[in-house]
Amino acid sequence: MLIAPDSFKECLSAQAVAGAIAEGWRRAAPQDVLVEMPLADGGEGTTVALVNAGAGTLHACTVTGPLGTPVTAHYGLIDAGGTAVVEVAEGSGLHLVAPEQRDALRASSSGTGELILAALQSRPRRLIIGLGGSATTDAGVGLLQALGAHFTDAQGQPLDPGGGALINLAHIDIAPVVERLSGIDIIVATDVTNDLLGQRGAAAVYSPQKGASAVQVAALERGLQHYAACARAHGLVVDGFPGSGAAGGIGGSLAGLLRARIVSGVEMVMRTVGLEQQLCESDLVITGEGSLDAQSAAGKVPAGVCRLAQQHGVPVIALAGVVSASLQALHEHGLTAAFSIAPGPLTRSDALMNAAQHIARTAEQIARLVHGVRFS
Repeated sequence: MLIAPDSFKECLSAQAVAGAIAEGWRRAAPQDVLVEMPLADGGEGTTVALVNAGAGTLHACTVTGPLGTPVTAHYGLIDAGGTAVVEVAEGSGLHLVAPEQRDALRASSSGTGELILAALQSRPRRLIIGLGGSATTDAGVGLLQALGAHFTDAQGQPLDPGGGALINLAHIDIAPVVERLSGIDIIVATDVTNDLLGQRGAAAVYSPQKGASAVQVAALERGLQHYAACARAHGLVVDGFPGSGAAGGIGGSLAGLLRARIVSGVEMVMRTVGLEQQLCESDLVITGEGSLDAQSAAGKVPAGVCRLAQQHGVPVIALAGVVSASLQALHEHGLTAAFSIAPGPLTRSDALMNAAQHIARTAEQIARLVHGVRFS
């Protein structure tokens, strides 16, 4: 059996989720051969997944967190140092800010830019940037400023940190970044296809999760609209294409300003870790993520696993902390069944603190069911 989950965001890493599933399954079926293959989709865990698959190395450094507090972040080197892997969640992740302190207007992506600078010291030929799990809606302006770009207001002063300052943007100069990244193939791995602007844009869909009120969502949308208009005035396009709204607009800036290639994060990770080969040798797959809902069918790990498993006729079971009432899209992609790990009504703190135990318990019960059906 293949165990291939994503992380449970702000709770457990993909490795920890896979381990809990395996632990619970072995209680009921110790004779089964289990293969743990933790996955990611461009968000949390992408660096570790690619480093482990490529026998690479992890490197730690201190960068500026979303609200200015120093944090420890990691980047990876694979392909004998030829490829650097950076994920936004490490330097500018939502999990780095306590729920009561989240400030979508001020949160900056500068830490991710600093993480990229650290990775560039190894002179890689390729740079993979995983988007997802960000605390920011600044369209990557902070990231680009850390790399040397100039975003100034009408008085020629640098913009303040955060998406709330985008409305004051008057001039863009990305020449220093273009020069610094010359000759490097930039790949952006994302789990969403949202545009930068509009009802499915970065502000409307994702900033409420980052602490934005309805009034602040509207302010962030106006700032992003102004940023996109200013970019066009400079002959640049940062909106209007799939993925431009990823990570609070970082996807749009990296693709539109630096000509980065946007790819499916889960497809890239599955291909790199060799999931298909392992799947072909399995009779069942268990996947999962923190919340299984309509967004899961777009570009998340469960959807990627289901589509691949469906091609090979392998059933898929998904576990999640929260399971949506409608999973029709995922069932069409190949999902056999989904189960919530919650044993009953839970407080948020209980759900997060005891998630591993809840996962193991649910996996054990599924194993008992599967083996009861097989061998009865």
